Amino acid sequence: MRDSRETSLVNAFVTGWPIKHSRSPLIHNHWLKQLGISGQYQREAVPEADFSTFLDMLRDGRSGYIGGNVTIPHKEAAFALADRPDTLSRELGAANTLWVEDGLIHATNTDGYGFKANLDERGPGWDDARRAVVLGAGGASRAVIQALRDRGFEEIHVINRTVSRAEELARVFGETVKPSGLSNLSQAMAGAGLFVNTTSLGMDGGETLAIDFSPLAPDAVVTDIVYAPLKTPLLAEAEAQGFRIVDGLGMLLHQAVPGFEKWFGQRPVVDQALRDLVIADLEAHP
Repeated sequence: MRDSRETSLVNAFVTGWPIKHSRSPLIHNHWLKQLGISGQYQREAVPEADFSTFLDMLRDGRSGYIGGNVTIPHKEAAFALADRPDTLSRELGAANTLWVEDGLIHATNTDGYGFKANLDERGPGWDDARRAVVLGAGGASRAVIQALRDRGFEEIHVINRTVSRAEELARVFGETVKPSGLSNLSQAMAGAGLFVNTTSLGMDGGETLAIDFSPLAPDAVVTDIVYAPLKTPLLAEAEAQGFRIVDGLGMLLHQAVPGFEKWFGQRPVVDQALRDLVIADLEAHP
């Protein structure tokens, strides 16, 4: 943790347990250098048992940080312990971005923003569709479902091995969400204009799932929130079947923008130079 006496810099963090593989410092420190801002962004490895104490030190200024990002396993605790969680984080029950104002910790969740901004950039027209299929009903799916509902999708079919978890999301997000099991995947995909994988299928060469994407609308977009590998087996299969694909890296990059602006006072740009920088790091440290 930084010494709070180092007041010449504006300091922000990313915390999780573990946290050593986070690419967030690469992203934010690139922007700090690019914009000529005197600041630092660094990792803070905080065990779950110590997270409340870490937030106390953030709140009263002892940490030397103005705010930061929160990742697994602290997102739910960050929401619960924040003094001023916003509407987005309250509905999700999780926060990934914190900042301090007047001795109070404010919280939001930028995952949904990052998801939409990535598709806006790399899959223009994706939101012309009104029917989407979301594979998975875990924590990562919540921000995606929220973003799709708020963008105007009328049917969001949430497919999960354990149907009860998908049904819980329908209770949270309303009748727009249509829960069902894997056996109903093909029927749910019929005519859908967007397919989103929110599971860890295909991550780092792990288990994958063979999917026939042909029931989708001909101009459908298939996207994956996984970004390692950049082109997951699911995306490769969708592309081979003739569908537009959008990888998950842009979600990581774009979700970082609002927090950086809040902490450092300037709004950064997600450009090809940043994307290339992170891809090079992914290739060097898979």
